Amino acid sequence: MVRLALVRYRWRMTDILIRRLGPDDATVFDRVDPDVFDEPVRPDRIAAYLAEPSHLMVLALADGLVVGQCAAVIHRHPDKVTELYIDEVGTASGWRRQRIARRVMAEMIAWGREHGCGEAWVGTETDNEAALELYRHAKPKPLTEGVFVMFEFDLDAES
Repeated sequence: MVRLALVRYRWRMTDILIRRLGPDDATVFDRVDPDVFDEPVRPDRIAAYLAEPSHLMVLALADGLVVGQCAAVIHRHPDKVTELYIDEVGTASGWRRQRIARRVMAEMIAWGREHGCGEAWVGTETDNEAALELYRHAKPKPLTEGVFVMFEFDLDAES
């Protein structure tokens, strides 16, 4: 099911469309502001991402241009509640401070709830003030904040 929402902001005379994506929505990525994702979106990768039922993506579009996104994965456990792991939230630099990130994240949380997720989680660096403000605004349950540690493994490299 694709759910659409239009929001008109006074300071910009552009409608922002918040859109949930499905497996047939790869053409939406024909026009993407370069600041929305960390790297250019490749058609083969987006098709594979959208084909996975547990991979969710919500976009913010302005006149057909992707200006914001939230990507998440439904994570099922044998011993815990189903979680929504919010992997990434991005807004193009020229579109920040307009509540776009809040809206795509809120839409993603609602979608996760519809999929039976009992919790959602997201991580960020302790010095990423914009992300911290965004995530705190979503009213998470209280957690002890600490230093975020990440280990990365190159799976393409020979051991």
